[in-house]
Amino acid sequence: MTELDERPSIAVARPTLRGLTRGGRTANLSAEQRWSRGYRARLIISDALITTASVGGAFVARFGFHSDDLGGLDELYWLIGSVVVVTWLVLLAAFRTRDPHVIGVGFTEYRRVASASALTFGSLAIVFLIGKVEVARGFFVLTLPIGVVALTLSRWLWRQWLSRQRAKGRYLSRALVGGSLTDIAYVVDQLERKAGATYHVIGAAVDDSSAVAGEDNGLGVPIVADLSNIAMAAANLHVDTVILAGQPSDDRGFVRDLSWKLEGAATDLVLAAGLTDVAGPRIHFRPVEGLPLIHVEIPQFDGTKHVLKRALDVVLSGLALAVLAPLFLVLAVLVRVDSTGGAIFSQQRVGRDGETFTMYKFRSMVTSSEDDIAQLADRNEGSGVLFKVKADPRVTRVGRFIRKYSLDELPQLWNVFVGDMSLVGPRPPLPREVAAYENHVHRRLFIKPGLTGMWQINGRSDLSWDESVRLDLYYVENWSLMGDIIILWRTVKVLVSPVGAY
Repeated sequence: MTELDERPSIAVARPTLRGLTRGGRTANLSAEQRWSRGYRARLIISDALITTASVGGAFVARFGFHSDDLGGLDELYWLIGSVVVVTWLVLLAAFRTRDPHVIGVGFTEYRRVASASALTFGSLAIVFLIGKVEVARGFFVLTLPIGVVALTLSRWLWRQWLSRQRAKGRYLSRALVGGSLTDIAYVVDQLERKAGATYHVIGAAVDDSSAVAGEDNGLGVPIVADLSNIAMAAANLHVDTVILAGQPSDDRGFVRDLSWKLEGAATDLVLAAGLTDVAGPRIHFRPVEGLPLIHVEIPQFDGTKHVLKRALDVVLSGLALAVLAPLFLVLAVLVRVDSTGGAIFSQQRVGRDGETFTMYKFRSMVTSSEDDIAQLADRNEGSGVLFKVKADPRVTRVGRFIRKYSLDELPQLWNVFVGDMSLVGPRPPLPREVAAYENHVHRRLFIKPGLTGMWQINGRSDLSWDESVRLDLYYVENWSLMGDIIILWRTVKVLVSPVGAY
């Protein structure tokens, strides 16, 4: 170990940069490159099989196993099918659906698959029309939905496999985080808490003369260098990614110089912007020569997007009410038989813009539950303004079951249908809770409360008050229709394996 410049408390081994070439990558592949190449090869094979099977399946669905309807055009359809498959695979590659930066993370991969598929059939339809190629519309129309669904399902299944591998510590990118102690601690904490994070942080390079090499100083990872020597540390530790959580305030050229130092290494450079609780779709880059600008969209609480959200609420809640009517009847009977009182419990809740409404639930407690709250005040296990008791004596036998699986919430589908609530949104608060809100917490009321939401899929009653507020505010400012669909899907998974429900 050798001491580095004026900071004797932090040291790294002397760098060995053998194998690097100017402007090129190292001859030895990084760990990330090795696993991503193997993973992409699997995706290419599965994509080829699925596109071929989709074309064949659409052909059989349209013409059957006997091609009498083709009138001797067998060879033409073999050619058309081959053109569709090849074009499809080329566009899947052109849209970078197998890019290492999107596989296994977020829904960008799915969106690119759908876009590539749509362009495939849109462009081919135009080419066939111009070329006056006669293609059965049924064959052409069937292939697209079959293929998109199959490709998306395939990518989802591969992601499940990848997630299991990452849970075992495999298929992760080795990362080194640089910046101040505070910035590094935040980035490391976020990466460890997010299930979709692809990085395994192995060390930190800090801009702090009091930090001691080898210790973690509360970061959770050892300090391996100071910030000025982060490129050397990256080379010695063979990391795949350098994550810069901060830079010296007196060195505007630090990022540029660091990128130059990493030019010949098999290492990516990632800048962690300090935009806490701002979702990716709200962030846009506006490059101005010499000054890269980040544009952050201001949240909008009305307009076309909200109209579409309301339309989704009406359609899905209406269908759910119709389909689940028999279940409603069974649950109502069970509640009435189990304890005295009505099957439906109604309560005043606060909705959008502070307007109150009557929320409906299947009754899960004794009829005197509201009057008994004062007697249980000393047993309150909720945080903040919430009142929760895990072993609540007011809960009935049937109530414990329906609360565990959130079946007591089903009547709120009516609240969604009539417009008091939305399928997805913040938790509907009680008036007494709203009265105790701090000023910033009132932003939860900018949109309709939801039947489910971020709180439902992230631990429910196990969440602290601060975490519950943070999740709700994050949703209020960053929600999207695709995000709502994801939350609804994850809610189904949570209901199968309940967490924090009592």
